[in-house]
Amino acid sequence: MESMKQLEEKMTIPSDELIQDFSKLDGDLMILGVGGKMGPSLAKMAVRAIKGGGLPKKVIGVSRFSSGTLQKELEDAGLETISTDLLNDEHLQQLPDVKNIIFMAGTKFGTVGNEHNTWAMNSYLPGRVAEKFPHSRIVVFSTGNVYPLVPVLQGGCDEEYPVNPVGEYAQSCLGRERIFTNFSYRNQTPITIFRLNYAIDMRYGVLLEIAKQVYAEKAVDLTTGHVNVIWQGDANEYALRSLCIANYPPTLLNVTGPETISVRWLAEQFGRAFNKEVQFVNEEQSTALLNNSGKAHQLFGYPKVTLKEMIGWTAEWVASGGEVIDKPTHFQERQGAF
Repeated sequence: MESMKQLEEKMTIPSDELIQDFSKLDGDLMILGVGGKMGPSLAKMAVRAIKGGGLPKKVIGVSRFSSGTLQKELEDAGLETISTDLLNDEHLQQLPDVKNIIFMAGTKFGTVGNEHNTWAMNSYLPGRVAEKFPHSRIVVFSTGNVYPLVPVLQGGCDEEYPVNPVGEYAQSCLGRERIFTNFSYRNQTPITIFRLNYAIDMRYGVLLEIAKQVYAEKAVDLTTGHVNVIWQGDANEYALRSLCIANYPPTLLNVTGPETISVRWLAEQFGRAFNKEVQFVNEEQSTALLNNSGKAHQLFGYPKVTLKEMIGWTAEWVASGGEVIDKPTHFQERQGAF
């Protein structure tokens, strides 16, 4: 995995199961907040699934598209696009009524000092969207941060585990869930709440951050000593297929890989790949932010891209100086300050 072309191709391949699920859905698909880290590849996968099934549907991508070439890139890939500010209610109300919605809009980094905007994006906007689309199926992107740190030996939180978010970002994300749930009850809106952590591709994510530290011969912090990860392509497929399990009250779904992964072990894997000695600081704490995604794997199967593949691809990417997205996960953060 050494080029953007390879990465794009791998991340957007639709499975036969996704094509079959799309054939069961009536109506078009609109992705709100398509301009984020995952939105473009999710949108392109959806277009490829529709084309692969010869289905009479279209995909609409909604974002501010305030800079760069993403809007043209998505249109070239077969999407219709709408440039709008979702927090502008007049603009929101002008969006077309679409049967299937993926809600990806939100904010995380920069919350400290800008808490009011975080709550507006993560908790206020969901209510406006839920009122605008009472009869749509909606997959709502959320986060595993709504759960507390739990003992590593426990195996992670499943969907029945009590939420207890740490910090205003995580609290506002729980607010998003609660607001969508309220309107699901009120309007019988079918919803899936998609609690994700941590998706990766070669350009960002937990594996890249650890690999870069090892490659630069910097010490790896072990305080948060265990993580979950999932390939972005697998997470995107789960999200698109989650339209088929949307229900009222909402379906809760944890989404990540099957492993509870040692950060120390990951660093050592990259050390071998780069032929570099690995340095560590601090000791592993007994708790971490960990999800149990057994329900998602039961519904949709295990991720198609394995942890070993992700590690190998990431090592190749770092060694070859591949493009990166400067949006660190801050997976080490234990006080909820983003």
